[in-house]
Amino acid sequence: MSDRIFGLVGALLAIGYAFAAMQIEESFLSDVVGPKAFPLIIATVLGISSLVIALRPDASPVWPPLNRLAEIFAAVVVMILYAELLPEIGFIIATAFAAAYLAWRLGSSVLELVLVGLGTSIGIYAIFHLVLGLSLARGPFGF
Repeated sequence: MSDRIFGLVGALLAIGYAFAAMQIEESFLSDVVGPKAFPLIIATVLGISSLVIALRPDASPVWPPLNRLAEIFAAVVVMILYAELLPEIGFIIATAFAAAYLAWRLGSSVLELVLVGLGTSIGIYAIFHLVLGLSLARGPFGF
C-alpha cells in the first residue's frame, strides 16, 4: 500500500512540476529548445517512474529502521539549508559543506570528507563558472 501512495504522490508532484514548467515565460531571444524543455523532461521521467511504482508495487516493501529515516531526514535538512545559505555564503563554501556532510554520512573519513567537499565545490565551480560562464552564487569573498 505504501508504494501505491508513494507512486501517486510522485505522479501528483510530476503534474505540478509540469504545470509550473508551462508557466515559464519564453523570450523572443531563446534557443530552439526553450527554457521549458528540461523541466518538462524531468516531469515526464518523474511521472512515468511514479506510475510504474503505483501500478506495480512491491509485494512486501521493507521500510528502513528509524535511525536510517532520521539520517534521510537530516540529509534533507542539509539540502534545504544548502539552498537557503547559498546566496549568503556563496557557492563554493555552501557546496563544500553540503558535500562534506553527505560524504561523512556515507562513511568517509575526515580527510576524505574534506577532500570530497573541496574537490566537489571547486570542480563544479570551475566547470560551470569558469568553463561554461554560468553565474553562480557569490559569497562574502566574491566567489
